[in-house]
Amino acid sequence: MDTDSALTETAAKRDAYGVLRVRAYRLFLIGHVVSVLGVQMQTVAVGWQLYEQTRSAWALGMVGLAQFAPMLGFSLIAGQVADRYDRRKVLMNATLLAVVAAFGLAIAATRGQLWMIYACLFLSGMARAFQGPARSALVPQLVPRHLFSNAVSWNVSVFELASLTGPALGGWLIALLGGAKWVYVLGGLGSVWYLAFLSAMTNKTSVAASTEENKATPNWQTILAGFAYLSKTKALFAAISLDMFAVLLGGAVALLPVYAKDILRVGPTGLGWLQAAPSLGAVTMALVTAHLPPFKQAGKTLLFAVAGFGLTTIVFGFSRHYWLSLVMLFLTGALDNISVVVRHVLVQVLTPDEMRGRVSAVNGMFINASNELGRFESGAVAALTTPMISVVGGGIGTLLVVLSIAMLSPELRNYGALDSEPKPK
Repeated sequence: MDTDSALTETAAKRDAYGVLRVRAYRLFLIGHVVSVLGVQMQTVAVGWQLYEQTRSAWALGMVGLAQFAPMLGFSLIAGQVADRYDRRKVLMNATLLAVVAAFGLAIAATRGQLWMIYACLFLSGMARAFQGPARSALVPQLVPRHLFSNAVSWNVSVFELASLTGPALGGWLIALLGGAKWVYVLGGLGSVWYLAFLSAMTNKTSVAASTEENKATPNWQTILAGFAYLSKTKALFAAISLDMFAVLLGGAVALLPVYAKDILRVGPTGLGWLQAAPSLGAVTMALVTAHLPPFKQAGKTLLFAVAGFGLTTIVFGFSRHYWLSLVMLFLTGALDNISVVVRHVLVQVLTPDEMRGRVSAVNGMFINASNELGRFESGAVAALTTPMISVVGGGIGTLLVVLSIAMLSPELRNYGALDSEPKPK
């Protein structure tokens, strides 16, 4: 690369808004943020409706289990699909399934049938299983390589912005309308909006790089190739494992309806703000990191961020004061944002294009499925003991995971800048 090209690329990396001038990415981002807004409204509505109807922590835990099962069952297949077919069209079809699930929840809310709510959540989990690999593998095809870290920061920023406003808006609408039905309808319309913007990206190819493996008939070897690749990429495997166990154990969000109603006594509007607080922290951190160069010591940064997440989760678990709880949730979101950015960039930068769907599927299965399983674990432990024991115990478990990964993975501990290869000592 000549000097002028190097200077241009360096300047682009420091331009926080450079990636927003790419039309295809801009369309993707606008559609995605509205879709996430609807999903976040739907999440707070499901939690409130179920706890209002059942007063059971088990019912809240089953929300995670209903969405965990399809993620576990379909994620690997979804990764293979994303590497063999047009990723934009795969994403569109999965989003259409999300529309069906959202409108199904609206019908279930009218009828008050628990089995129908969980069935729609299963469909929603299936949609997310296929959306994740296709969406993650699509983004690097929409932007130049030197803008990719910037794209990840913006992805996380708008996701967290929607996650900030969605729960608060959802809680307000539940209180205003006296129920969850119309919140589900608006969530479905958000996915319809996403479909429209994905349809507008007609001039952009989104098929994976062609290889002999991609042309071959799918078999277990090709489907499990993502696992094989991760086992050889130790820093990436450690980063995904760290996030997986942190998400699994630090599932305080699943118990927010219990904290809002029985411990902090702040009602549905307070619940909306409690669920929005982590996203406010994440948006704040994402906007800061979007204006900064990639992390110089990404491995250590990741480890400290997850440790901080565990500590703030412990304080939240003990808190009986609304504002202290909001601050702790704000900090969990800010610290989690750092973890998400580092992990997402590592997954895409260290993975060749023809493998991105399958590696993203494994990543999604570990993180998203553990997120839903973590909800079940938190609800189950809370039902057997107390909500405080569930949340505080999860925070302590997160700290133990960080210590273990730091000791066992020098590849991650010594990883340098995000765009570089790990440099063991």
